[in-house]
Amino acid sequence: MGDIREPLRELTECGLPQALEVMGERWSFMILRASFNGLHHFEEFLSELGIARNILSNRLAKLVEHGILKREPCADDRRKIEYRLTPKGFDLLPAMLALRQWGQKYGVEVEESPVLVDEKDRLPIGPVSILAHDGRILTHEDLWLVARENLGKRSDGSIASAEGDLTRGDVVDLAAAKRAAG
Repeated sequence: MGDIREPLRELTECGLPQALEVMGERWSFMILRASFNGLHHFEEFLSELGIARNILSNRLAKLVEHGILKREPCADDRRKIEYRLTPKGFDLLPAMLALRQWGQKYGVEVEESPVLVDEKDRLPIGPVSILAHDGRILTHEDLWLVARENLGKRSDGSIASAEGDLTRGDVVDLAAAKRAAG
């Protein structure tokens, strides 16, 4: 993956160890999945997930501490607490979907129901992909590590600039992106 390697012993130089510190166990992901499915109350998590009360309490506290969930009083009963996803929590959705798709591909074959679809046309979502800044689909063969001071410097010496930043709702021509990458 390039001319240099990540400093694997330097845990502070990579976001993966920090992410695993927060999310690196099953129950955190199951709570997050339940949150994406609209669960907000301690008792809902408890009954739906079949998790022990002390483990649930610990994991919710950790997710709140790290800003993935926020605690707020329930609108109709201020004595009750709701757990709501924060923007930081919603940013974990692509990682959750990638893990889910990986599990469906390599785990026990299960016919998914309900099926996760795009709200616009109600067709199943495609595989989570790694996209270049211009929307091209990348594979592991396309990924390189470079020193920060070499960002945008191509192997032929020319300089690249980020032109096509994708945002929510942008349409990417997947067939054209595959042709350009291939």
